[in-house]
Amino acid sequence: MVLLVILSVVGASIDMAIRYRIQDDAFGNAEQVASQWSAMARIGTLPDPIPGSAPVDLVQVVNAHGVVVNSSTGAMGMAPMSSFRPPPDDRFQQLTEGSLMVMAIRVSAAADSPVVYAGLREPAILQKNHLEYFISAGLLVLLALASWMTWCVVGRTLRPVAAIRARMSEITVSDLSLRVPAPPGEDEIALLARTANQTLARLEEAVEQQRRFASTASHELRTPITGLRVQLEEALLYPNETDPRDTIRSALTTSGRLEAIVNDLLQLARLRAADPAPQEPIDLGALVTEEAAQGIGMPIRVHASDGVWVRGSRIQLIRVVGNLLSNARRHADSRVEVFVGVEDGKAVVAVVDDGAGIAPADRERVFERFTRLDDGRLRDSGGSGLGLAISRDIAHAHRGTLLIEDSPRGARFVLRLPLSDARPRGNGPQATFDDASKAPPPARSTTGEKNDGAEGRGEEKSVSSAGHHRR
Repeated sequence: MVLLVILSVVGASIDMAIRYRIQDDAFGNAEQVASQWSAMARIGTLPDPIPGSAPVDLVQVVNAHGVVVNSSTGAMGMAPMSSFRPPPDDRFQQLTEGSLMVMAIRVSAAADSPVVYAGLREPAILQKNHLEYFISAGLLVLLALASWMTWCVVGRTLRPVAAIRARMSEITVSDLSLRVPAPPGEDEIALLARTANQTLARLEEAVEQQRRFASTASHELRTPITGLRVQLEEALLYPNETDPRDTIRSALTTSGRLEAIVNDLLQLARLRAADPAPQEPIDLGALVTEEAAQGIGMPIRVHASDGVWVRGSRIQLIRVVGNLLSNARRHADSRVEVFVGVEDGKAVVAVVDDGAGIAPADRERVFERFTRLDDGRLRDSGGSGLGLAISRDIAHAHRGTLLIEDSPRGARFVLRLPLSDARPRGNGPQATFDDASKAPPPARSTTGEKNDGAEGRGEEKSVSSAGHHRR
């Protein structure tokens, strides 16, 4: 339809241009002939009959009474070509009389002046709308050809879209392994198909993760639920052989583990789906020092540099630090050290213990949900197996990372977070984070005794810290 409108405008323009050019040429030739014989009529030397010259073969001289007094051979016996007489002040007039194109020139301004008419028949192409029919036929052929080409090109372009649509209709939640056909090239359809395949791959991976998570979660929940049921059934079946207080105490312990698992599952769901927690500037060194001072148990030595500020959720970062300290305390043999500083423009927290360590093959697996190594099961049979997974999700939510790096002995968990540009004034310069085996000169260091041989450290205070059990 748009092309039809455009071609209609183009056709009308072409028709007007051709018609104007033909008429202009015809009137120009007629004016030339009429001017020649008008000049000769004015001086009285007009021959009789008037010689004709192609294409203007009709010439007449008509007196003031409308009588033809002289004509060319082709116009002999014809009535006057026109009854119109040009006025004295406009002696040249172009006329169209039926199928004749006539140039009328008044010989003089006198009242009885004769008029010379020179004319020719209108070209056949201008008669009976032949030109319009010819242009319309050409435009209709052009319109049909353009429509057919457009149909073929658009059909070929949309054919991959139809294939993609057909394949998408076959994909279901139960089978996300299918992929849409991707046509070659770099056009929009090919890019769309590749993007759809990438989205399907991510969706398949996410669904598979959810299935594995649901299977593992049901398995983890089934064990304590089964144990609780066995304890209660045993108390009912053998009331004389069981101690009600022991049964209730054991049931409370099992329900506590169930509660821990459910709470951690809810926390994971919030981290994955909820809106980001409100952020605030946090002194990372002060936060780590405060967490290390909580509870009772193995002492934790903190080497914290001043001025290490980050932005984030204080509650979530406390959860991460608490999980790392709790894990280090459970697996350490004699000591746990924490280093807080700056490395490569990032705030870094390294938690190091002197325990058995974690094999390189297991360093990523421990961050999976419900994953607990054999040593961890022996040391903490009541853990949910979600603490490190939650900690890594919190780190990612703060645009940071949580990794296990090499250490001469034991395990070394390293948390990296973006530094905050806005921090309270008056803090000391930031220290550069060093390797865990070489503690950086901290602005504050907490341990169980005073270190008289270290310059610039100040007095070291004892921190007794077992920390809350956060796994």
